[in-house]
Order: sequence, then structure tokens, then C-alpha cells
Amino acid sequence: MSGLTEFSAEVQAEVARVREVVSALHAELPRWGLVVWTAGNVSQRVAGADLFVIKPSGVTYDELTPESMVVCDLDGNLVDGDRSPSSDTAAHAYVYRHMPEVGGVVHTHSTYATAWAARAEPVPCVLTMMADEFGGDIPIGPFALIGDDSIGQGIVETLQGSRSPAVLMRNHGPFTIGKDAKAAVKAAVMVEEVARTVHISRQLGEPLPIAQEHIDSLYDRYQNVYGR
Repeated sequence: MSGLTEFSAEVQAEVARVREVVSALHAELPRWGLVVWTAGNVSQRVAGADLFVIKPSGVTYDELTPESMVVCDLDGNLVDGDRSPSSDTAAHAYVYRHMPEVGGVVHTHSTYATAWAARAEPVPCVLTMMADEFGGDIPIGPFALIGDDSIGQGIVETLQGSRSPAVLMRNHGPFTIGKDAKAAVKAAVMVEEVARTVHISRQLGEPLPIAQEHIDSLYDRYQNVYGR
């Protein structure tokens, strides 16, 4: 299916660029041990149009190419591509419709983050790197079934007004957002790392909390000063 002919040459060129970006970023998920088989997905908004690019459903990571990425509108309808979009497309679309500042969305079933989601327990902010990246605890989102807007609604309700770019959807797993897909992939990598570290810490004893004022200071420095 090809419905891009109605879009300008500039938009078509941007779609081609985003397909390259999203295809390359999917390789980061198995590289960091965040997915198995065909699970997980990365998407990115297309600048200049109400479109986004996402992984097709049921395709192994070794088979993914820029050309295999599918293009959807913000209602989750297929616009361009030879395969069906990911089963999580409706959730991604809902986020893009309701959070215009978001340019990328990632979903994985990474082991430790998903284990916290299965317990419906937020990951407490007991590491400076958590304060840096997440600005506090990593929150739990509601239980929701796949197939409609329910997951997207849970993501938006949990993350709107939150400093965290990650939510652990109860009994499901982590979803992360960012200004683009690369930022969302980074958040997916980091949420698994801190979920693992805090879990291990709990095996040794109760982790010590960080005072809110220090969390605020660390977050502000990392987001606004570090690396600039």
C-alpha cells in the first residue's frame, strides 16, 4: 500500500529519512537485551505531517529494513507499507495525538522493568542516575488490554505532567517517550538498567532514599547543564 503520493516531496523525503532512523534504532533493542523474538517496537513522528513510522507486526529483528517500516496516520491507520503495523500501533498513535511534544515512542518487555510492572510497583528513585534521567520514581500505569486506545490512554494519563519519560504499564511492561525515537530508546535502555540495579540492591537490604531537594537539583543539572 502506498498513500504517500498525496504528500509533498519534502514530506516524502522526511518519511524516507525517518524510516532509516527507526530501522537502525530497532537494532538497539536486542543489542541491549531489551526484547526477544519479535516483541517490542520503536516509532518516530514525521515532521511536517500527521504521520509516524513504526515497525511492522511479526517481523524478526534480523529481517527489518528501512523499506519494511510502515507509515501510519495519527489514528493508527496504515498509510504506506507492505505489512500490517505493530500490534501496539494504537497506543503509539494515541500518545502522538495527545502529547504533541513527543517525537518518539518505544515499547519493550525488558526483564527487570517488566518484573516491576508485574508487581505494579514503581521503581523508587534511590540512584542519582534515576534522578538525572527520570526526575523521580518510575511510575506504574494502569492495566490495559492490547488492541484499542486503552494502553495509550494509560500512558498519557500517567506521563502527562510527570518528569519521567518511562511508564511501567501494569502486568505488561515499559513504554518510553522522547523528543525523538533515539531519546525514547535511551529511556528504554536506562529504565531496564535502573530496574535491575534497584532489584539487586533490594536483595542486599533496603535501598536508601534520596531527598526530594537533591532529586530536583540532580534532574535540573542533568537536563539543563550536563553535556551542553
